[in-house]
Amino acid sequence: MATWKMTGPYFKSCSCDPGCPCDFNSAPTHHTCEGILGMKVESGNFDGVSLDGVKWGVAYHWPGPLHEGNGTVKPYFDPSTSQEQLNALGQILTGQAGGSWFELVASIVTTVKDPAIVPIEFEIEGKTGTIKFGSNVENEFTTIKNPVTGDETEVYIRVAGGMEYSANGGEAEVLQSQVLRSSDEIAFDVAGSNTCLVENQTFGSHR
Repeated sequence: MATWKMTGPYFKSCSCDPGCPCDFNSAPTHHTCEGILGMKVESGNFDGVSLDGVKWGVAYHWPGPLHEGNGTVKPYFDPSTSQEQLNALGQILTGQAGGSWFELVASIVTTVKDPAIVPIEFEIEGKTGTIKFGSNVENEFTTIKNPVTGDETEVYIRVAGGMEYSANGGEAEVLQSQVLRSSDEIAFDVAGSNTCLVENQTFGSHR
């Protein structure tokens, strides 16, 4: 099996209310689970193939709680991605190259749509982000605000021993999507929903 690692900003934006119940092994807020996730790899390597600078994303839909399976996903890759990098990412994202998080996700996915090669915009500054996959998928997120005072609220989740978040013992910041929409094959429009952000996430065959 390949030895690989990739590190950089990672986000997951879903249709749940902020503080996604799935992170607590509970059913999604609205029963279905849909949205996007992705990563801008600042440093990475797959058996000698550099993954530095790679941007990838996935749109997803589950008809019910994730552990019940039957998920549908669609990968997105930036046109700057080389064929060697595409081959590496294909193995990683489908769980074929190890890494407990990707192996778990692969086990609850039934349908994989054809990948799209489109410009990926990945801009994160502090607690604010704008993500775009081509012209059909858009996500804007920022801090959660107190509904009475309008003050920004810092919220974190820490899943000790969890497979997804790698920073600070399994920590991610909980933010709110002002825009989360897709008019592509996996379509949704769920503004005001959940975003989890890890500024320095590490995935790899070692965890």
